[in-house]
Amino acid sequence: MARTEAYLDIETTGLTPTGCEITVIGIYLCRGEETDFVQFVGGDICADGILEKLAGIDVLYTYNGSRFDLPFIHSCLGVNLAEKFPHRDLMFDCWKNRLFGGLKSVERQLGIPRKLPDMNGWQAVRLWWRYVESFDTDALNTLLEYNREDVINMKFLKDMVC
Repeated sequence: MARTEAYLDIETTGLTPTGCEITVIGIYLCRGEETDFVQFVGGDICADGILEKLAGIDVLYTYNGSRFDLPFIHSCLGVNLAEKFPHRDLMFDCWKNRLFGGLKSVERQLGIPRKLPDMNGWQAVRLWWRYVESFDTDALNTLLEYNREDVINMKFLKDMVC
């Protein structure tokens, strides 16, 4: 039976859970050739939905998730994913392979392409607020595509460094 892997990345309104919120959680599930991708957005973000989506996984992959994504989720949603699921932070695998920097920097070093190569976390915050303040659906769609690339590219990264 094929292993079920989950790749997870969040977008937020800032760098700390205090006074900030999670805007998007992207999860990419892979079992052999079968894949599924889901995003929780804004008010749809809840612990039960995330736990339901992750049920039965063998390993949860993140990039810098042990220091950012998982603590942020724990603080904001009250669920400790690192205790509930085996977790592997791909940033540390990259370090072992002398690949340093954020996810986008490592992707560039390895030649992993992006549709939105110039997008970054600060722009993601600005897109969220454009959506919230003026219901700019183009801004939301760009934010969701950015998150999707983060999540799906982690699978390519894992296959290259692990």
